[in-house]
Amino acid sequence: MSKPVVAIVGRPNVGKSTLFNALAGEMISIVKDTPGVTRDRIYADVTWLDKSFTLIDTGGIEPDSGDIILSQMREQAQIAIDTADVIVFITDVQQGLVDSDAKVADMLRRSQKPVVLVVNKVDSVQKYMMDVYEFYNLGIGEPIAISAANRTGIGDMLDEIVKEFPEDADTDEDDDIPKIAVVGKPNVGKSSLINKLLGEDRVIVSDIAGTTRDAVDAKVKWKDREYIFIDTAGLRRKGKIKEELERYSVIRTVTAVERADVVVVVIDATEGVTEQDAKIAGIAHERGKGVVIAVNKWDAVEKDDKTIYKHTNRIREVLAYMPYAELVFISAKSGQRLPRLFETIDAVIENQTLRIQTGVLNEILSEAVAMQQPPSDRGKRLKIFYMTQVGVKPPTFVIFVNDKELMHFSYTRYIENKVRDAFGFRGTSLKFIIRERGEKS
Repeated sequence: MSKPVVAIVGRPNVGKSTLFNALAGEMISIVKDTPGVTRDRIYADVTWLDKSFTLIDTGGIEPDSGDIILSQMREQAQIAIDTADVIVFITDVQQGLVDSDAKVADMLRRSQKPVVLVVNKVDSVQKYMMDVYEFYNLGIGEPIAISAANRTGIGDMLDEIVKEFPEDADTDEDDDIPKIAVVGKPNVGKSSLINKLLGEDRVIVSDIAGTTRDAVDAKVKWKDREYIFIDTAGLRRKGKIKEELERYSVIRTVTAVERADVVVVVIDATEGVTEQDAKIAGIAHERGKGVVIAVNKWDAVEKDDKTIYKHTNRIREVLAYMPYAELVFISAKSGQRLPRLFETIDAVIENQTLRIQTGVLNEILSEAVAMQQPPSDRGKRLKIFYMTQVGVKPPTFVIFVNDKELMHFSYTRYIENKVRDAFGFRGTSLKFIIRERGEKS
């Protein structure tokens, strides 16, 4: 199920980053950084009560002249409107209500998206409450007084945010159709891939209303099976500063990946795999999605009998943190190997939802333990009692042990490899939860 996306919008110096860090920091759990994935702090996973969501910081605005600030704020508000389920509009009680607040509020109101209005820097409710009421004039609902720095009022704000989440966004009629996000750097051929998929005779297309202005979900039919392709290629904005564009594409990627079952990461064969590719693939890995690496423009590469091995090894090296990812060499332009892409996507979907019986799992487990003794520490040895599968998408396993501290990362990895040897699970990450016996779930 895809997590709702919440975006923070506001003028410079109203405390956007302070709020972002308060939510993404120690106060609320954040997923630990995955090895091999550098994380720009543009987005974070936040859990409040029993609801999880992806929090997005729409960007820092450089204080300049007023009209530039306004145009940048409109840009950010537009990103938030395009990609978020709920928008947090943050203002500053000490600067009071200013003109650009009102102009952005107009945009947000017209968007019909739920907006939670937050008034920051309210260090004393007694002192500032009358000033908070002034923000009712924006006409976007009741202002919530917080102090991001002192962490007051944040619980009330989070209650309001989660109230606005769609009841269960996943109950639409397209729920059983696999959703495939096509991601990658600009100009690697994402659009031409989607167009090729849509343009073939065997493909029947009906556009679903786009989730953003320039990304349209497309239904594709191949061999009697339907797929929804989520296109993130909508980065045709002229004259944007490179950092802004990169930030925007990361936000777009995160929101597309969040909604997808399988992520196709498109890499340009003519330039090889890059750090930025690793970053984009890392977003899918972090979110436990199925992953297919599509090496595009393969027809444009000079080949000898070793080319494919060289490319494969290089990709495996840069994406070492996701050895399970499936590789397909394609040409979007000529349509070369596109059937292979569909077959791979089907296989990955199957692996994402594969369930293994507990009995069979434990046979593999006891074999693994017999072959390699569990680690011990100061005379105490790790005992592994049993293992059971508790979820799919990604396949999730709980391993019951006598002492969690003794379960080293490397031994979990060893068991994962044994499970993969036995059942394949190609193209999908696996999640292992270690519990001590008698621990409450």
